[in-house]
Amino acid sequence: MATNTAQEFDSVIAVCKSLFLKKTKDYGTAWRILRPASITDQIFIKAQRIRTLEEKKISKVGEDIGSEYIGIINYCIIAMMQLELDENAPFELELPVVEASYNQKVEETKALMFNKNHDYGEAWRDMRISSLTDLILMKILRVKQIEDNMGYTLASEGVNANYQDMLNYSVFALIKLGVR
Repeated sequence: MATNTAQEFDSVIAVCKSLFLKKTKDYGTAWRILRPASITDQIFIKAQRIRTLEEKKISKVGEDIGSEYIGIINYCIIAMMQLELDENAPFELELPVVEASYNQKVEETKALMFNKNHDYGEAWRDMRISSLTDLILMKILRVKQIEDNMGYTLASEGVNANYQDMLNYSVFALIKLGVR
C-alpha cells in the first residue's frame, strides 16, 4: 500500500515539478510579486473552475481539470515558499534555489500525507474526486479567513498546513485521474 502510494505521489509531483521548472525558466520568479492573499485567490480560481467543470461537464477553454489540479499543487508550493522567504530576499531567485525549495516543500508535505494516511487508512482512495475538490475549496475558505484575521487563530492550524492539505488532495485527485 505505502510503496504504491509513494510511487504514485512521486510520479504526479514529477509532472508538476517539470512544468513548474519550465515556467520558472520562461518567466523567472515573477510569482514573487504575489502577496499571500493573491496566491490563495489563484488557488480558489483553479478549484472553482474544477467544480464548475465537474458540474457542467464542458470546457469552453479546452483545458481539463487535471491541469487545474497541477496548478493548485504548484501554487500551494509557491505559497509555502513565499511564507518562508524573508521580505528582504531577492525578487529573482536562481533556479537551483527554487528547485531545492520546491523539493523541500514536497518532502514535508509528503511526510504529512503518509502520517495522515496511516491514521485514515488511505480513505481518499474511496472518495469521489468531486469531494476532494470540495475539501480544497473548504481549505481555501479557511485560509482566506485566517488571512483576514491577520494570521491569528484560536484553535486551528495555520495557513501552511492548509496549503499542504490542498496539495495532497490535489495529488490524490490526479492519481485518481490517472495522471502520471
